[in-house]
Amino acid sequence: MASIYKIVTQSEWREAEKQGLFKGAPVDLADGFIHFSTAEQVAETTAKHFARKNDLLLVSVDAAALGGDLKYEVSRGGALFPHLYADLPLSAVLWAKPMPLGANGVHILPAMDR
Repeated sequence: MASIYKIVTQSEWREAEKQGLFKGAPVDLADGFIHFSTAEQVAETTAKHFARKNDLLLVSVDAAALGGDLKYEVSRGGALFPHLYADLPLSAVLWAKPMPLGANGVHILPAMDR
């Protein structure tokens, strides 16, 4: 099972749990799709878009469960990034784990499937 990953705030995730699905963070809603990263892209995505932000979770998602709404598209540096053109059903979520800031201000990432 291939996993993809979404970085969210705890408040965004609490709202998703209340609704039973994740509609996206503000950037996702503005772009018209939910941004994800592969395991190899998470650290760079975190550093580029979430540096020094507190209260983050890393959400692991079963990519196969998303079907044809998941597209891999060219993004920064020519890399293929997963984008979901639908709401994220919580039934596709494998886990959500905290991403605390280390003493050096860099997020400590949980173990991921590769």
